[in-house]
Amino acid sequence: MRWQNQTLDADDGALPGLERAGLVRTVQTPEFEGITFHEVLCKSALNRVPEGGNMPFNWTINPMRGCSHACRYCFARGSHEYLDLNAGTDFDNQIVVKTNVAAVLRKEVHKRSWRRETVALGSNTDPYQRAEGRYRLMPGIISALTESGTPFSILTKGTLLRRDLPLLTQAASQVPVSVAVSLAILDPDLHRGLESGTPSPKARLELIRALADAGFAVNVMVAPVIPCLTDSKAHLDELFAALADAGAAGVTAFPMHLRGSTRGWFLEWLVTEHPALIRRYRQLYGRGSSVTPEYSAWLRGRIEPLLEKYRFNRERQAEPEVRAAAAFDTRPAAVPTPDRQLALFA
Repeated sequence: MRWQNQTLDADDGALPGLERAGLVRTVQTPEFEGITFHEVLCKSALNRVPEGGNMPFNWTINPMRGCSHACRYCFARGSHEYLDLNAGTDFDNQIVVKTNVAAVLRKEVHKRSWRRETVALGSNTDPYQRAEGRYRLMPGIISALTESGTPFSILTKGTLLRRDLPLLTQAASQVPVSVAVSLAILDPDLHRGLESGTPSPKARLELIRALADAGFAVNVMVAPVIPCLTDSKAHLDELFAALADAGAAGVTAFPMHLRGSTRGWFLEWLVTEHPALIRRYRQLYGRGSSVTPEYSAWLRGRIEPLLEKYRFNRERQAEPEVRAAAAFDTRPAAVPTPDRQLALFA
């Protein structure tokens, strides 16, 4: 594997009793059956977003690569191929953990050259996926950013964020902190089929409520909207109603984008589970990664009345959490070209 920017000459606080073997230490534990962790040491924690990436932030942090959420539609799957791993099962089960990321970040944000620009977490894989419960990387990251006066945003599906809610509340009293939650599917069967490793929709609604109760203006990513499966008026109305009841402040919604290896991985599932939809998907996506402009316009026409009905996004479009969450809109204008992806996802 091409484990770029890794060294072995630092004390990273790796878990006791487990020896490193060569460049990468591989760990398997009973509580994470079927998942292999590759513990690595990073030389840098901050990743600069290349110019032209069309993002409202210039810096990202990715504590891990790969994601046990196992979302079939995840746009980041192709980033695993840079490690000579596949974008399917390897992305779900081979998780690269930057065990020293908080210590490296602390050094970087205390340099005189650091300008305290906003940093985004969750731009590639989820920082609060299950492995965060084992490695506890986020408290150190949050503390390093806060102590240096650096604003930051978090996008997650992980209810493990509730563990750090006191720390985030304290951070928000010192620096701008934006929190967004991703929730696009309410149907339990569809949830299990498409994002089997994520917390349940009910649990994420409870997370939104807890964040709102703590004083955060929570933007929710109703994304991706999956054609013919989650775009019905009934499903969207029920979802928006639940989000409003949970205290969400805003909603960002857009159709599914099938870039690179994600396309094949999702369509493989569709052929097995919903073969009758294949013809419709050929019409919507053709040989590309984006839905037709006609479908995008149709979906906007369905969503905009719901935003008005449930009073989402009013006087909030300029707020950081809305702009940061909207950056993960995977329509073509917001997708970095392949030669820029590695820098964004590192």
